[in-house]
Amino acid sequence: HSFPTRRSSDLVDSLLLTHAHIDHSGRIPLLVGGTMLYFKALLEGLSPLPSADPAIRAGIEEEAARLGWQALHDELVRIDPVAGARIHPNDPQRLCRALEVYRISGKTLTELTQVQGEGLPYRALQFAIAPRDRAVLHQRIEQRFDKMLGSGFEQEVRALYERGDLTPDLPSIRCVGYRQMWDYLAGEVEYDEMRYRGIVATRQLAKRQMTWLRGWPDVTWLESGESGNLARVVAQAGPA
Repeated sequence: HSFPTRRSSDLVDSLLLTHAHIDHSGRIPLLVGGTMLYFKALLEGLSPLPSADPAIRAGIEEEAARLGWQALHDELVRIDPVAGARIHPNDPQRLCRALEVYRISGKTLTELTQVQGEGLPYRALQFAIAPRDRAVLHQRIEQRFDKMLGSGFEQEVRALYERGDLTPDLPSIRCVGYRQMWDYLAGEVEYDEMRYRGIVATRQLAKRQMTWLRGWPDVTWLESGESGNLARVVAQAGPA
């Protein structure tokens, strides 16, 4: 379990350098994971968004504390109706970022995201693997969460909780699993309720990922555990 501490552009640059190193050594890079936003950025390139400005962000958060996030959302709707329609007033992280981008650059988030950076300069074969039966997926999600609990997840989050400088408002603490365990450590829910909520939240995340993947271009679906998967991968790769 790792916290996303680096900016997207830093991570994508690191992935590109690693990709080039593996390629130059005569091997085939294999990127595995569920962080599809990073994968999309790697394939298509990042929009030229400004880096975060702590002073501007602090000013936005002060305004939110004084006026409420709804007032700041109304401001976003006035300056960037497209982003305002997409970002919910109860999503302070994205709302803050959209206003921050505008106050730094003088351009809206919608304007800047229409400009794409340089994409991955390699041929990419894309595969999604999942059980065909949703009940099987739910069973495996439950097993995985229980395995996390049995492998010291509570102790990991407790160490973070006891540091004293982290809060449940941070994006890292709002991650699936961390948020539910944090609530348990804070005495807001019982252990069994924490486990139940963690499993449900993971199922909801998986559902969003599956929905996104179904609209993903050029992806080949594989059935978990199916004996013919390797043949499908080889057929999709074709000649180099």
